[in-house]
Amino acid sequence: MIRYFDYRPELDRFRGEILDAMRRVLDSGHLVLGPEVHAFEQECASRIGVSGAVGVASGTDALALALRALDVGPGHEVLTVANAGVPTVAAIRSVGAVPRFVDVEPGSLLMDPAGLEAALTPRSRCVIPVHLYGQPLDLEPILELASRTGLRVVEDCAQAFGASRRGRAAGSLSDVGCFSFYPTKPLGAYGDGGLCTTDDPEIEARLRALRFYGFQADRHAHIEGLNSRLDEIQAAILRVKLRHVDDLRAERGEIAGRYREALRDTVFRLPQSVRETIDTHHLFVIRAPDRGRSIRALEDAGIGYGIHYAEPVHLMEAYAFLGYRAGELPVTEQACAEVLSLPCYAGLAEDAVDSVVRTLRASADELAT
Repeated sequence: MIRYFDYRPELDRFRGEILDAMRRVLDSGHLVLGPEVHAFEQECASRIGVSGAVGVASGTDALALALRALDVGPGHEVLTVANAGVPTVAAIRSVGAVPRFVDVEPGSLLMDPAGLEAALTPRSRCVIPVHLYGQPLDLEPILELASRTGLRVVEDCAQAFGASRRGRAAGSLSDVGCFSFYPTKPLGAYGDGGLCTTDDPEIEARLRALRFYGFQADRHAHIEGLNSRLDEIQAAILRVKLRHVDDLRAERGEIAGRYREALRDTVFRLPQSVRETIDTHHLFVIRAPDRGRSIRALEDAGIGYGIHYAEPVHLMEAYAFLGYRAGELPVTEQACAEVLSLPCYAGLAEDAVDSVVRTLRASADELAT
């Protein structure tokens, strides 16, 4: 059996460092918002190229706290995409705002800036572009539009720690960048965790208060906040993995390169490769014209897979009240019918990659006949 994702090869590689870090925390007397979180925040801020980083409990919380820090709430609309799963939309709804969806570009499956401008209304307050699959979106046209219209910009960097475009890191260009440290992510914890990044000291101060009941140093609630704290053990683990994040990204990149070369002359549509871009290769997502046939072939061969994401959010039952209908986001809807994620993680054996390729090529040959 070839697992779609397995954290254990990576754990085996760094087990000693990780166990040492965990012991350090347990012996320190600090379990929440202590020196490990503080050090991790500083290391991330330096790595990303911003002045401030605030550790929180999850990537979804990071988005929700960012919106709160920017005073986005009831009566406001937040523009985002519908092909990136529920968490972004759940964060928007958690602050009482209304999500509005923008279609994506056919090649990258990232937000279409032209569609963004067309979707603006007088209630538009914020835009959340998503660096989907670890591909860094070109933010320049979005930031230019935001400057003209007064929109705030929050980057969803959940899949993009370590990604950059034209030398600028994901999470460094917008009002707030939001990262997830869920175990499958490019920088993954062994549990949940998240991070907000910003270059605005006032926003950073609001984020620090919001993650801890609205408290400041006096333990007085100055604003309404909540409990969303990155714990010391996860921060210590993440500090270990941060030291190795570039090597792990490069390893996933080698796997992605092997898939590209082996599948380039098949019926499958492969991810774009963009110049002046560092991709995290968080997911290697192909587009299969007959996804059901490809899935059956993988299952018969004992190969795991993922679908990111099978159903666009605007057509899910929970969000029917938004009033969207099938056909309104045609590129998004077509992509969700075709995307198929292949195993792509550090420690995946070469013969496992070869098995995935053989199975998909056989499936493609059947489609061609």
